[in-house]
Amino acid sequence: MKNIKFVYQNNEFRMIEEEIGIKSEFDVLVEVKAVSINPIDIKVKNRIKEDEVITLGWDASGIIKEVGTSVVGFEIGDEVFYAGDRNREGSNSRYQLVDYRLIAKKPKSLDFGQSAALPLTALTAWEALFERLGVNEDSHGQSILIINGAGGVGSIAIQMAKYAGLNVIVSASREESQRWVKEMGADQVINHHEDWPKLEVDYILCLYTPDAYMEKMAEVIKPFGKICCIVDSEKPLDMNILKAKSVIFAWELMFTRSMYQTNDMDQQGKILSKVAMLVDNGVI
Repeated sequence: MKNIKFVYQNNEFRMIEEEIGIKSEFDVLVEVKAVSINPIDIKVKNRIKEDEVITLGWDASGIIKEVGTSVVGFEIGDEVFYAGDRNREGSNSRYQLVDYRLIAKKPKSLDFGQSAALPLTALTAWEALFERLGVNEDSHGQSILIINGAGGVGSIAIQMAKYAGLNVIVSASREESQRWVKEMGADQVINHHEDWPKLEVDYILCLYTPDAYMEKMAEVIKPFGKICCIVDSEKPLDMNILKAKSVIFAWELMFTRSMYQTNDMDQQGKILSKVAMLVDNGVI
């Protein structure tokens, strides 16, 4: 099958035509209908070496055109969405090969464009909350602080945290950002550029570089609390300030499963299926 992809090389995009077909028994070939742009696109683009050629793009939605021999639960014609794999060609192309364990059928209530905006942020938020922080049905009534919560991940994390029954405190500075996080369901909004009110929380999800907030997070987290961060630190972090409270600190990167081909790769497809259900049910 003829494929057209848009590659990035030497500070410019150019179009390439090539043949494409199933390479792995676990592959599906997707006709890409929509893509979204995320900070990861910019970060990867800025790290490209001279003369290196790469197809950017991860979030996507589309229609399955071919399936590998070991693909289960999907067939030609299914409408799917996914965040892809950093080790493989990106979604800025007409067709894309994706491991079926990383995909799910897209929400029925959303079009392709809307569906393509969901996977990376939804997977990051879900894994951070329910896997790194360990939020579960027993967490009902506990509290979480989401720092810098008006962005893509924060917008969905707020809704997921409310779905889990948490009391959600969100930091946002601009007036429109504060209004937005309230619309998403925040119970309390604080301005991270001003003095914080007295807080004590069970969980913290930091969506900004943690350097600026380590001392504050150590102050407001409860004993035996948990902190999760998704943005690189700019310098070594002082973990000793978390010791007295026996705090757990975790990183979240939603590409870890696909990058290392972990045994539970199919968990990402299951998460996206759950997200699609929550969207169609009006929860997110």
